[in-house]
Amino acid sequence: MNFKPFVWTALAAAAAVVAIAGAKAADISGAGATFPYPIYAKWADTYKKQTGNSLNYQSIGSGGGIKQIKAATVTFGASDKPLEADELSASGLVQWPMVMGGIVPVVNLSGIAPGQLLFDGDTLAKIFLGSITKWDDPAIKKLNPGVTLPSTAIAVVHRSDGSGTTFNFTDYLSKVSADWKSKVGENTSVQWPVGIGAKGNEGVSNNVMQTQGAIGYVEYAYAIQNKLVYADLINKEGKKVAPTMASFQSAAANADWTHAPGFYQILTDQPGADSWPITAATFILMPKQPKDPAAAAEALKFFSWAYANGGKMAEDLDYIPMPNSVVALVKKTWAEEIKGSDGKALVN
Repeated sequence: MNFKPFVWTALAAAAAVVAIAGAKAADISGAGATFPYPIYAKWADTYKKQTGNSLNYQSIGSGGGIKQIKAATVTFGASDKPLEADELSASGLVQWPMVMGGIVPVVNLSGIAPGQLLFDGDTLAKIFLGSITKWDDPAIKKLNPGVTLPSTAIAVVHRSDGSGTTFNFTDYLSKVSADWKSKVGENTSVQWPVGIGAKGNEGVSNNVMQTQGAIGYVEYAYAIQNKLVYADLINKEGKKVAPTMASFQSAAANADWTHAPGFYQILTDQPGADSWPITAATFILMPKQPKDPAAAAEALKFFSWAYANGGKMAEDLDYIPMPNSVVALVKKTWAEEIKGSDGKALVN
């Protein structure tokens, strides 16, 4: 396969591929979440320059990643919706968190700058339910005194593919709105009451940029790279917070990974005056007994390298690296659960 060096653009196609060339025979392939695509791309590019090893990641959405790893068509899957312990066991999979970040509402309104607009959870839910349809609705105006809001119709943009970003966004809406929870609920794919669908964080970013009056939700790195206008939120403590590394870290600080079976952890609507309410982890999925042990071992080397060397790169893209204590737990899981056909661990 003739891989070309990776170049990430803000409007990358939803099925974008991170590819790094190398001489090793093991064909390492991964597919899934678009949420971590910017940092996986950065890691891949750097890893190529340092090692020459081969890795191929397709940014197709968490739902696709889960399907492909269950079908054993890739070396690893990636999902922003963690699988619960029973599902992991039934599928013969191991799961671990790779990095954390934030999901933000983004809008396209003339004259509105990033962080100038404010939502609370109830108002955001009503927008995505379709019960608030104009930007000058009294509920939005009450939250934004002094901001000139047009009478433009709100154009809702949501994910069309199975998405961990959607899971975390709808999980948050279900926690802050009983109406949302009863009518829509949370999942990687839901029956959206209103709006148009777009594939991947890339597709949502593109649609919001092209549509006056649009609102959508994307991973924070996509908002920054695409220069999208993001909104601030009222969090669980009733405090106004902006999406920043500090607010993501505040939410992530509440995560108790030690007592999370299969590393199952949801970080939305966490307590803390400074916590960003739609913070999320993104996960890697691998078989306990990989079909191609050599490729699996090479993939684990890449993930180990990323944990050890990728923290600064992650922070530069506004992701939160996993704490060293969690990395130690993950590596212990690798050694105990991921084994070759001879029953021996692929890593020590």
